[in-house]
Amino acid sequence: MLNALLLSINIPGLDIGTDAPEDVAVTLQLLFLLTILSLAPGILIMMTSFTRIIIVLSFVRTGLGTQSMPPNQVLIGLALFLTFFIMSPIALEINETSLQPYLAGEVSQQEALDTAVLPVKEFMAQHTREKDLALFFKYAGQEKPESVEEIPLTSLVPAFAISELKTAFQIGFVIFIPFLIIDMVVASTLMAMGMMMLPPVMISLPFKILLFVLVDGWYLIIESLLVSF
Repeated sequence: MLNALLLSINIPGLDIGTDAPEDVAVTLQLLFLLTILSLAPGILIMMTSFTRIIIVLSFVRTGLGTQSMPPNQVLIGLALFLTFFIMSPIALEINETSLQPYLAGEVSQQEALDTAVLPVKEFMAQHTREKDLALFFKYAGQEKPESVEEIPLTSLVPAFAISELKTAFQIGFVIFIPFLIIDMVVASTLMAMGMMMLPPVMISLPFKILLFVLVDGWYLIIESLLVSF
């Protein structure tokens, strides 16, 4: 009885064995959409400014030595909204040149996808080092493309990721310098006073926080991140 009930249920567009090509197309489109949604976190991390922002903010917290302050939720939330702010012009361009024409029936699905990926490619190519991109072209046996449109995402995405990592670590190095100087001064002072048993980190932490507040550190960090894009 249960088998008969299941056979009587007809779900449109999910019958792979159907002979109707339009049903197969709907099924494949549904599977493609689910795949895109499952990869959305990876796309957000690897193809936007999120990687650089979150690493730099993590370096700031580590340099201050405040351990879990600000909390991870605050840093990730700030990084997300900064990413939305930086990527908003690209999102608007995709909406105007790809999504709206597709919804209006002016272009096909494939043309809309090709048009949508172009602004993202231009953004990633602008912030990708030629050396990093050449590395993947070399091992894939591909020739150097003449334009951004010809760059495959399989090579551009990892090249963009390692370029972002290098840039984020360079910014992190600059952030660490003033905090390191404070730690060295405090440690030298404690040694000169004979207080070797007192942890220098405990004494330097209030001075690092005071310095960060006096120079308006969060404003400077965010300004540097925005200018870097």
